[in-house]
Amino acid sequence: MHQTTKLFEEDAYRTQCEATVVHINQQHGIILDQTVFYPTGGGQPGDQGTLKVNGVEIKIATTVYDRQTGELIHVPASTDSMPNVGDKVEAEIDWSVRYLHMRMHTALHLLCSVVPCGVTGGQIGASKSRLDFDVGEHTLEKQQITDALNHLVEQPFAVTTEWVDDDILDQSPELVRTMSVKPPRGVGKVRLLRVGENVDLQPCGGTHVKSTNEIGAIRVSKIENKGKRNRRVNIVFVD
Repeated sequence: MHQTTKLFEEDAYRTQCEATVVHINQQHGIILDQTVFYPTGGGQPGDQGTLKVNGVEIKIATTVYDRQTGELIHVPASTDSMPNVGDKVEAEIDWSVRYLHMRMHTALHLLCSVVPCGVTGGQIGASKSRLDFDVGEHTLEKQQITDALNHLVEQPFAVTTEWVDDDILDQSPELVRTMSVKPPRGVGKVRLLRVGENVDLQPCGGTHVKSTNEIGAIRVSKIENKGKRNRRVNIVFVD
C-alpha cells in the first residue's frame, strides 16, 4: 500500500502542491506521494481539480479512498492521457467548490452544537447540507435552530484541529456524536476539530474554515421526518 501525505490535514487553504506519481492502480486511479486533494469521507465530497504533468493537464473528477488498500486515489475524468510512475506533477484543487464544502462542513459542526441529539447520518454539498438526528423526545424548530446557528456564525470563533491519542477518545466517548459511523482508528491517534473554547469538539478528518464568521448567513430550509425518532435538518446558505 502506498501512503500519501495529506497536506490538507494541516492546511485546508492550500490549493496546490508538487508531487510524484507513486502508483497507478488497476482502475487507472492515480496515487501521489503527497496531495492537497481531500478524498470522499465523513459526508464531505472528494475534491475535483487538475494534475499537470509534462505539459498535459489531467482533469480529476473526484478523489476517494480505495476501500481495500486504503490508498488515496485521484480519479481521472478520462484515461486518454495518463502519467507514469515517477512523473512529477502539479496538483491543484477546484478551490471554489472546496471552499463551499469547508464553509458547509463547519456549519454542520455548529448545527451539532445547537441540536443536543445523536447524529445518525449526514451529507455535505456546495449549496445545501444536512444532518440526521435521533431526536428522542426533543422537538426541533426551524427558526429557533436558524437563529442559534447565525448567532454562532456572527461570532469570530476560532476553528482549530488537534491530535489526541486513541486512549483519550476511549476515556471521553461523549466526544463521538455520530451514532452509526465511528472515527477511524488504528494509527494510534485521532484528529479532533474544536470550535471556540466550548462550542464544539469532536473527531473529524474534514476540511474547515479558520473562523465561524467565514461561513456566512445560513438557514434551516427544511426539517424532514425520517422515522419515529429520526429527523433530517437541511441547511442552505442565505443568498
